[in-house]
Amino acid sequence: MITPDLVDLVDLVDDTSTTATARAHARAQAGTSTDAMPVLPASAWPTPPEGVRADRLVWAETVPGGRYASRVLARGTRIRLRDLDGNACAHVLLFRADAPWERLNVADTVKVPWQAYLGAGHPLLSDAGRVLATVVADTSGHHDALCGTTSVAANVAKYGAGALHSASPAGRELFTVAAAKHDLAPRDLPPSLSFFHGVRVGPDGALAGTGTAGAGAHVDLLLHLPVIVLVANTAHPLDPAPEFATTAVEILAWSAPSDLAALPNDDPEYRRAVLNTEDAWTALHGAADSDGKDAR
Repeated sequence: MITPDLVDLVDLVDDTSTTATARAHARAQAGTSTDAMPVLPASAWPTPPEGVRADRLVWAETVPGGRYASRVLARGTRIRLRDLDGNACAHVLLFRADAPWERLNVADTVKVPWQAYLGAGHPLLSDAGRVLATVVADTSGHHDALCGTTSVAANVAKYGAGALHSASPAGRELFTVAAAKHDLAPRDLPPSLSFFHGVRVGPDGALAGTGTAGAGAHVDLLLHLPVIVLVANTAHPLDPAPEFATTAVEILAWSAPSDLAALPNDDPEYRRAVLNTEDAWTALHGAADSDGKDAR
């Protein structure tokens, strides 16, 4: 039952005309959760991945379509991206956190392993020949390392808008803001990878989108170095839908340093890149941390 006193209290809390009432309004939001904010602490996430204790979680966030997220994560962290409703497209950039001038190089990520299509075992390489992350699990199979993300001009032409706060923000705009939170400028943004929207190359060299794998598909990345992760969840450049309809992506990350000792790839090119990575890590931190036993 709503009493007059309760109505007065609600009115007071909603009143922001003075400093005191504005403070009361702000404090009344404590504990409020939305679909566009990280859960803090991450261990409070209600449904950790199977076999992962909640206290191992270091990042738990749902990113709606048209939004972005970013986080600095340690070596030995495992990140799971999950397409909740079947139409997410997580564009991803990686920067080495302790040396951010070293960053994801999509050309080498395709060239060095002799494979244009991302899947389990695929290294995500830096421009210094080191492995920033490895794809260690994939139930989607619909990804892209060829097209990059969207631009304002392309989104304006397709959807009528592409600005950051529009209904159809371009990936480049989302990345620019996410990067700024880590003192990175637009000139620091290389081409990105896209997860959950597949692309294939035809016999004539033409690129064709293959859509998504549907709701619930996920991909896991294992970090080999401390990394700044930027995620822009927005439409793929080859998305055939005439209207912007990108849906949410779930991001969960947890400490898994022992996984570095059980990597899913024996190709010589991959092993060489891993050795380059371990050499750099050992030079900075000593041999005790190089085998995945103490990657924090």
